[in-house]
Amino acid sequence: MTHADEKHLRYPLGKDLPARGTALDVALGIRWLRMPLPFALDHINLWLLRDRDEEGREGWTIVDCGITSDDTRAAWTRIFANELQDLPVLRVIVTHMHPDHIGLAHWLTEHWNCRLSISATDWNAARIASQSTTGVGGNSAADFFASHGLVDPESLDQIRARGRYYPTMVPAVPAQFCRLFDGMQLQIGGQAWRCIVGYGHAPEHMSLYREASSASGRAQEDSAGSPVLISGDMLLPRISTNVSVFDSEPEANPLPMYLASIRKLAGLPADTLVLPSHGKPFFGLQTRVDQLQAHHDARLAETLKACGERPCSAADLLAVLFRRRLDLHQTTFAMGESIAHLHMLWRAGQLRRIRGADGVQRFTAA
Repeated sequence: MTHADEKHLRYPLGKDLPARGTALDVALGIRWLRMPLPFALDHINLWLLRDRDEEGREGWTIVDCGITSDDTRAAWTRIFANELQDLPVLRVIVTHMHPDHIGLAHWLTEHWNCRLSISATDWNAARIASQSTTGVGGNSAADFFASHGLVDPESLDQIRARGRYYPTMVPAVPAQFCRLFDGMQLQIGGQAWRCIVGYGHAPEHMSLYREASSASGRAQEDSAGSPVLISGDMLLPRISTNVSVFDSEPEANPLPMYLASIRKLAGLPADTLVLPSHGKPFFGLQTRVDQLQAHHDARLAETLKACGERPCSAADLLAVLFRRRLDLHQTTFAMGESIAHLHMLWRAGQLRRIRGADGVQRFTAA
């Protein structure tokens, strides 16, 4: 994202960020938390929603959890002590199955004796992955990336060694859950939140949308009473959402599904306050969708041009699509994204896929 792009978004909290183990009010009944991540993307936003259960007991709903780590547990412990107004957590909602979102769900639900709510697809995917791995580590991932041109022995050895990548951050998933599905209305604190499914980033990602409220929110006038979208990873203000093909579904075509999903979000009211999983809360939902569509249109055009000049593997395209130095963690996701762009053009009939004598899949103009 360029600085010119970011000028078209508005950040109602300015430069304010919640310190680790603290919370900021962002809208009526909504508090913002940030938890650490051990990656270049070094944080995840989590949310506390004021709630009451069917018996009238007051408390909180947590949306997303952070990874399993001592740092995250310590931050949550400070939240419990200082930010919950002596009220319990009544339920935990997880937008999708990625480790930074579901990692501590087992610990939180056990600590508060409450239930996890998540889509059935992502619950099942998390359960399977927590007992093996997914996407970016182990022998299957290394073989898959090698078939798409990542042949550096050191990188492949490191990927093979990451066979416990997912279980390390998600050692367990709650054995029971409440199913979320598209269009479902959740009553949270006496207000209706609608589940909106998104595809392409995760198997069955659930964003949460609340209509405008007539009551006042935080001391930011332009966010008081606005509609609110907890977008998860589907809509981020500064970076593009990862949309990848991995070894578990090697023929997948997720990018068209992702672009269709964010176009659906663009139908929400223009004054919607977006609460993303990374970056700061912002206004400018439709603008951001347009920016992301333009970003992928440009990457697709670059992919088509490169493959028109010579047959290209996904690894060949890393330098075309990612103009910065990548660490191994970033490289695995960049490979997945490169394959996703190639597959969209291939499935649309604009590219042809060929397998070389070296076993590497390359794509050329149709």
